[in-house]
Amino acid sequence: MATEETGGLSFHPMDQFVVKPLFGDGPVNWYTPTNATLWLALTVLAIIALMVIGTRGRAIVPNRTQSIAELMYGMVRKMVEDVTGKDGLKYFPYIMTLFMFILFANALALLPKSFSTTSHIAVTAVLALFVFVGVTVLGFVKNGTHFLGLFWVSSAPLVMRPILAVIEVISYFVRPVSHSIRLAGNIMAGHAVMKVFAAFAAIAALAPVSVLAIVGVYALEVLVVTIQAYVFTILTCVYMRDALHPSH
Repeated sequence: MATEETGGLSFHPMDQFVVKPLFGDGPVNWYTPTNATLWLALTVLAIIALMVIGTRGRAIVPNRTQSIAELMYGMVRKMVEDVTGKDGLKYFPYIMTLFMFILFANALALLPKSFSTTSHIAVTAVLALFVFVGVTVLGFVKNGTHFLGLFWVSSAPLVMRPILAVIEVISYFVRPVSHSIRLAGNIMAGHAVMKVFAAFAAIAALAPVSVLAIVGVYALEVLVVTIQAYVFTILTCVYMRDALHPSH
């Protein structure tokens, strides 16, 4: 909410990202039920409602819920197969779960009075670290020391290979950072912009422009929540492909 003060306006668009206890105003400990844990739980329940309960009465001619579930299933499966090849299909359940969780967490955050869990680096970093550690372990398990060939660009001139190897190692360990910050940053930025425009709606002279801006940004955010889930998932597939086929 915007309030007029001497010299301008005062509002706090970042307050919406504060993790608060569900009950009372005490400190937040690891065991404290918070707005973040509530919306994480609602995300899981929404996925179960669509993919388990919604498809329980499967039929040859699908209903709307089954059609949506099959569309998501088919899209992610094709993505995994196209990027990683047939070898990557055995890891499809994990990638499908990852995509659904991010998509639903992003989408639920667009509801009024909701909480954006994927705007927090604590959430996206855990997702990215699971991918990073899992892909690294998979690479060594499947290929042994040949996995290190991922860092050795054999197609480059010999004199350039050590330099490129250093660059490849650095870029590899930066993956979880960029993977997590990209998702959290995009979601946080969109919600902050909407809150800023919503604050200006309290000013009569700016209200019409502010409402139009909110509608436009909200429509863009509907697109962003899907794109960010897709980007996070397809990057996971790319990293998995590197683990399965590490040689340049």
